[in-house]
Amino acid sequence: MSSGLDLPVSPLAPERFPQLPKVGGMQIATYGLGLYKGTARDDLLVVHFPQGASAGGVFTTSQTRSADVDWCRESLAAGKGRARALVVNAGNSNAFTGAAGIAKNRSTVAAVRELAKCDAHEVFLAATGVIGEPLPDNFVANGVAKAWPSLAAPDWSRAANAIRTTDTFAKAAGETVDLNRRNVSIAGFAKGSGMIQPNMATTLNYVFTDAALGPNAVQALIARYCDLTYNCITVDGDTSTSDTLMLFATGAAGGEPIDDPDDPRLAGFCEGLHRVLKDLALQIVRDGEGATKLIEIEVGGAVSDVSAKAIAASVANSPLVKTALAAGDANWGRVVMAVGKAGEPIERDRMTIHFGDHLVARDGGRAPDYSEARATAAVKGPEIRIRIDAGVGGAGRATVWTCDLTDGYVKINGAYRS
Repeated sequence: MSSGLDLPVSPLAPERFPQLPKVGGMQIATYGLGLYKGTARDDLLVVHFPQGASAGGVFTTSQTRSADVDWCRESLAAGKGRARALVVNAGNSNAFTGAAGIAKNRSTVAAVRELAKCDAHEVFLAATGVIGEPLPDNFVANGVAKAWPSLAAPDWSRAANAIRTTDTFAKAAGETVDLNRRNVSIAGFAKGSGMIQPNMATTLNYVFTDAALGPNAVQALIARYCDLTYNCITVDGDTSTSDTLMLFATGAAGGEPIDDPDDPRLAGFCEGLHRVLKDLALQIVRDGEGATKLIEIEVGGAVSDVSAKAIAASVANSPLVKTALAAGDANWGRVVMAVGKAGEPIERDRMTIHFGDHLVARDGGRAPDYSEARATAAVKGPEIRIRIDAGVGGAGRATVWTCDLTDGYVKINGAYRS
C-alpha cells in the first residue's frame, strides 16, 4: 500500500478544474478504502451504466501487465464491447500479485454483478499504485458495496481526484459537439505523472459520451485517437504495468446508433474526441514528476511518420536533453546526439534544428546566423518548441510532447514508498 505524497502543485497546471458537460446514462460514486496511509481521501471510483454502454479500450503492452488489464481485455472480447460498470482503485496497482490479484478481481466482479444485475464481462476493472503488494480478496469488493448506495450524477472533480497517485492536480477535459444534428457530450478524466511512456496509451484514462455509438465504432475511435495523443507523450520513458484508456458511450442523447467509425456523420464528434484526448494527454505531461517545462518536439522530412516519431521520442526521452532544458541551456548539440542515436534514416548534412523560430543547426554544423542569446531565450520559458527536419526529403511527420527532468523527479520517486 502507498503512503501518498504531499506534493506542491505543478507550475504547469491549469488554473482551475474545468467545467465539464453533463453525460446522461451514467452514475458515479467514490469511497475511501484507506490505501493511502495517514490521509483521508477517496481512493475508489465506481461507475454504473444503468442502461448499459458501448465500451472500447487500449491497454499497456507491458509483459508484466496487471491482472486488471488482463480482465479488461478478456471482457471486451467476451462481452462484445458492452459495459454496465467500471471499478478503479488508486494506491495499489494489483500488478505482479499472482493468484491474489486474480482473486481480488473475482470478488470485485462478483460484488458488482450482484449490485448491478449484470454479466461478469460487463464489468471493467483498473488499479494504480504500488506494484507487487497483494490485497485481501474482498478488500475492494467491500468498498464497492459501501460506495454503491451513493451513486449519483457524475461529480467529475471527485472522480478525477479519486484515481490520483503522485498527480499534483486532477485532470479532466470535455466538450459538447454536434452529432447528426444532436448535441452530445464528451467528458473525461485521467491520472498520470510518472512512469509515462506510451506503448498504447499511458496511465489510467476514462472518457464518457452520451452519443449513440456501437461497440465497433467506440473501439476503433479510441484506438485511432489514442495513437495521435497518448501515444505521443512521454515523461520518463517508463511504461506502466496498468496503462488503460477506455471510452464508454451510453447513447442517452438518443438517435440511431452509429457503429461504423468512418461514418461521415461522425466527423464533428471525432474532432471533439481528438481535442479532449489531446487535452488530457498534455495535462499528464504538464504534471510530469518534477516538471517545470512543457516541451514539444516536431520532426518532419523523415522517411515515414513512424520514423519521425522514433526520432522525436529519442529526443524527448534523452536525460541530457531534458536536464539541459530544465536549466534553460540551449545545448542543441544534445539534440543532435539524440537524433543520431535513434537509428532512423537521416541525412546528417541536410538536417536542420530550430529552437522556437531560431535556426540553430544546418548543413552538418551550427547555423551561420546562430545566436546564443536567441537560442537561450527560446528555452527559458515554461513552454519550449523544438523542430527537426531529418533531411531525407520524406513526407514523414510526428510530434511528441514531454517535460524537463529536474531533481524533483528524483525526490518524488525516491520517496514513493516511504
